[in-house]
Amino acid sequence: MATRGAARIDVVRALRQESEPVPAGRAEEVARVLPREVLFAAPPAPGPARPADREWALGAAWSHQGRTATGTAAVHYGAGHDRLVKPMIIADGFNHGPSDLAGLWNQLDAPYPPHQQRLLTQLLAQGIDVVLLGFGARHTHIQANAGVAASCVRRAIGERAGNAPLIVGGLGVGGLITRYALAEMESRGEDHQTETYLSYDTPHNGAWIPLILQQLAYFAQSLVPAGQADLISSPMAQQVLWAWVESGRYSGPVATASLLRVEFLEDLRRVGWFPVRPRKLGVANGAADGTGRNIPPDEPVFEWSALGGLAGASVRTQPEGGQDRLVGGMRALPMWASRSYTSQVPSFDGAPGGTLAAYGTVADGLGTPIESKYRSACFVPSVSSVALQFDPLEWPVDLYTDITALSPEHSQLDDYHCDAQNSEHGKVTAPLAEWILDQLGK
Repeated sequence: MATRGAARIDVVRALRQESEPVPAGRAEEVARVLPREVLFAAPPAPGPARPADREWALGAAWSHQGRTATGTAAVHYGAGHDRLVKPMIIADGFNHGPSDLAGLWNQLDAPYPPHQQRLLTQLLAQGIDVVLLGFGARHTHIQANAGVAASCVRRAIGERAGNAPLIVGGLGVGGLITRYALAEMESRGEDHQTETYLSYDTPHNGAWIPLILQQLAYFAQSLVPAGQADLISSPMAQQVLWAWVESGRYSGPVATASLLRVEFLEDLRRVGWFPVRPRKLGVANGAADGTGRNIPPDEPVFEWSALGGLAGASVRTQPEGGQDRLVGGMRALPMWASRSYTSQVPSFDGAPGGTLAAYGTVADGLGTPIESKYRSACFVPSVSSVALQFDPLEWPVDLYTDITALSPEHSQLDDYHCDAQNSEHGKVTAPLAEWILDQLGK
């Protein structure tokens, strides 16, 4: 089946032919049992948000491959301010469609234990002006949205009273967008006047969504075209995910399946990899001591069956490396039946890192039960969010590295902090919030 070497996936089609006539009404039957939402897209955090003091409509400082992105910023003045004095730009992250800045506020200002304090409220109390940066299409090319981030930096400089340096960063992929924007501005000789760069659980070296779940999204979309794979197939996902597939029937390499990721990494190197001038800080929702989640490799996650077995899917956790290891299969007879096998792919699911309810999202969409421990798997490994020095295509690194035992030069950040335990990607917790407040208060 597969040849030894680079990480890959191989799909075996279980039907001798898929061209026989489809019984009348079968497609409609299948449509009724498949999910219709964009899979892996997170809903906005609920609740009323603090009204913004100002809103900026933003164009991009540059285009990318003929695409000019747009965005919006919600400006919240710090305590005692009636204008920008000490701006902190926080860019939105991994998701589909336009940003919901109210939802972003609610996510980052959610009360955290043990004292139910709120991060953004505390930043405002410190006299920091919070500028939440959203994008017209979060899922487009990182370089394109970086042009919007650069415009936001320029606007903040232009409207700032005084000369306090900026703090610029982002949540998840928002940290990659602002990282690229600041580095690009430096490469053009532009003064971004940013003293501190801050990334929040950013996939500096890549993120992970199980390959079998990616294929299930394509499977659903091919049978019921309702955008189920729109996020997983988007330019941003292709640029960020370490392992990616282009369809439910794709066989081949996964770390270099998309040229968009290869080209994005080349563009990052062209502009300097990281911005040079700012102090580079980062926090990770994953644990630092190498402790992962209780998700063993190569175990069944769920088995779904509908229409008397005519439609169904089996899903397993990602095995650890190996050759031609079964990760699952799917069927909608007589249109589709396949099994998927991976080779040389690490067992990302249980690794230390910020988590995403990837398995739970798909199981819920199919209406099938799933054991609670399997609902969430690693999305941004700790070794990625603290930007350890390793090849982001080859990943020659132990996912369970004890980061606490490493010397500072192993990271490309100047300083970082990990959560006490593996928490949900982008969640504000006391260890991370307190470290950020301490660092920005220096």
